[in-house]
Order: sequence, then structure tokens, then C-alpha cells
Amino acid sequence: MDYNILLDLATDLGYELAMCGAETFRVEESVSRVLSSYGIASEVFAIPNYLIVTVMMEDGTPITRMRRIGSHGNDLDSVEKFSGLSRAYCSQRPEPKEAQRWMEVTRSQRLTYPVPVIYLGYFLGALGFGLLFGGNFLDGLCAGICGILVGLVIRFLDAQDTNQFFRTIAASFLMALLAYAFGAMGIAKNPDAITIGALMILVPGLLFTNAMRDIIYGDTNSGVVRIVQVFLSAFAIALGTAAAWRVTQPVYGLSAVVETASLVWPAWAQALAVFVGCYGFSILFNIHGKWMVLCVIGGTATWMIYLLCEALGMDVYTMNLYATIFAALYSEVMARVRRCPVTPYLVIAIFPLLPGAGVYYTMSLGLQGEMIEALRKGLETAGIAGSLAVGILLVSTVFRLLTAFLARRERKQA
Repeated sequence: MDYNILLDLATDLGYELAMCGAETFRVEESVSRVLSSYGIASEVFAIPNYLIVTVMMEDGTPITRMRRIGSHGNDLDSVEKFSGLSRAYCSQRPEPKEAQRWMEVTRSQRLTYPVPVIYLGYFLGALGFGLLFGGNFLDGLCAGICGILVGLVIRFLDAQDTNQFFRTIAASFLMALLAYAFGAMGIAKNPDAITIGALMILVPGLLFTNAMRDIIYGDTNSGVVRIVQVFLSAFAIALGTAAAWRVTQPVYGLSAVVETASLVWPAWAQALAVFVGCYGFSILFNIHGKWMVLCVIGGTATWMIYLLCEALGMDVYTMNLYATIFAALYSEVMARVRRCPVTPYLVIAIFPLLPGAGVYYTMSLGLQGEMIEALRKGLETAGIAGSLAVGILLVSTVFRLLTAFLARRERKQA
């Protein structure tokens, strides 16, 4: 058996999964299962930016491969393809040379959207959520334009190899400048809705989701690292928009930011706005095919559950908890029906619940000197994030226990 080829192959598989945005536990389990299917004992250790794989040869000699995982995007279509490849390796165990060919074929079959379609995703994502958070139709169009600006800034700075923290600050700053300019010129009625809609593009939804799922599967180190990245991203968003408000307030004479008391659109219009926004984000997460619509439907249905809970008089934390439980249940069921990763369904389904507005209003109240209100809003935002985390953890844990129980029963019957 050619240990070196199989070790390289398994390491490449784990690296590709990590670079596409897969959870740490998925990277480790995929590598370990592929090697085990060939009868090779292995030790796999992964964190968000590093992968180490060690195998023992027949004479007891260890061989190790290490790969650094650099900055990567959110390519959920490729996560599904490489996860399918790992299952194919385990079930069919092709010869090492043939397995390498399968890897190259999978790489060549990766799908990406054309650049104009990607910018359409930025536009639709910001448009939908700009409407959802209290903007009128013109505000939504302005939010879509700001979303395109966010995409231009992110893609330009990414090409210059700048770090994510700086990219987020720069994108949120320039986007907020444009949003406030729309308000000052009288083009838009609600620059806050424009800003919130566009900054949702910068909210690290995939990081948050992966952090929760890593913690569930015992990869606490990776989960904590990702949670820290989420907080840093939120801080960068707040810093960028705060700087823009400080610059524009003396120039434009903008009035103090006032939190939207309630959503002005009827439920059917909110459902349409969420559908449009989630469709845009599905493009940005590189989700393809007819199943993309199921991801978008999950996000829309999750928001309807949220509104139902609101109509029943529940508090904001309970509303978010129940909506997240529904989103997680929907995602787990869809993943098992399609035999694919949960991630695409879960990320899109919970996106409308992510507290991007809370980050924005916390920053705004702090800038106005309303420190008590800023603290209240900040704690509420943290509580909402906690409700999302509890909902994801609860459902995923139940499904994991159920899967383990069914596997044990099958082994006993065999």
C-alpha cells in the first residue's frame, strides 16, 4: 500500500474542505474516515488555520503532513462536492492513483458564479434586508447600491491580500458614507435601514454557524477561535459605521439615530423581502442548483415562525430561540433527505435572525452618549446571539445522539 499517496490524498481533501469553509469537525472526520477505509490508522488535528495528519506505516514509522489553511471564502457548493467525494472514497475505496484522479475531477467540476451575478447577489442581499428593517422601496434600492459598494471594496482589498478585519472596517465605513449621503440628499427616507441592509453582507453568519457546530462535536478550540472572529467582525462593523457617522454628522447634519420601533411591512411583504435577501446571500455563499431554492425557503419560513412568535406575544429571546429551532430542524431534515452537509441550509435559514441591526443600534446609541441605552441594546444583541446558539446546539445535539443510537442499533443487528 502506498502510504504517501493516500496520506497526501487525505490531507488534500481536508485542506480543500477547510478552504471552502467547512466546519473543523467535518475536516477531521473526512480525513480520518478516508484513511480508515483503507485500513490506515491516523491521527488528525485541525484548527481554522492549520491541518496536521499523521499515519502509522506497517513497520510503526509515523508519517506526517501539515498544511496551513489561509484566508478562504464561503464556497458551500464545494463543501458539498468534497464531502460527497469523501463518502465515495469510503464506500468504493479506489486505487490510490484512481483516487487522485477523482480528486482532480472534483476540483475541475467546482462551480462559480460569473462576476456580474456575484454583484447581483450583493445587490439582492442588501435590498431584501434593507426592506425588512424598515426601509421603503427606494431605501431598498439604495441599500442594494450600497451592497454593491461593499462587494467592490471587499473584492478589491481581498485581491491586495489585506486582512479581514481591515476589509470589514473599510467596507462598512465606505458603505455607511454612501448610505448617509443618500439620506442627506433626500433620496432615501431611512438611511439607517439602508446601512443595516448593506452591513448584513458583512455579518459573519457562516463563522457563527460553524462555531456552534464545532463546539457540539467537541472541537472547542476551533469553536472558541471562530467565536472570537465573530466578535472581531462585529467590532469592525461597528467601528466602520461609527467612523462614517462621525464624519458625516457635522457635514450633513444628520439627526440622531432612532431604533425602528416595529416593522412597517405586512407579513407577506416581509416574506418576499426575506426571500429576495436570502436568494442574494445564496449566491454569495456559492450555492447552486435547484436545491438553492430550498435554502431560501428555509430562511423565509424561519422568519415567518419569528413573526408568529411575535404575534403570540413572546419576548425577543424566545422568538429567536423558537425560530432558530425551526431553522435547525429544517436544515437537519433537508440534509438527510439530500444526503449532503447541513451547513448551506442552516446558514441561509438563520440569516434573517442574525443581529446585524443590534450591532448597528448599539454603536449608534453609544455615539450619541446614551450609554445606558447602548448597554441595554448591546446586552439584548448578545442575548439574541445566545438564543441562536442555544437553538442550534439543542437541535444538532439531539440529531447527533439519534444518529449515534441508530448506528449502534445497526451494528448490533449486523
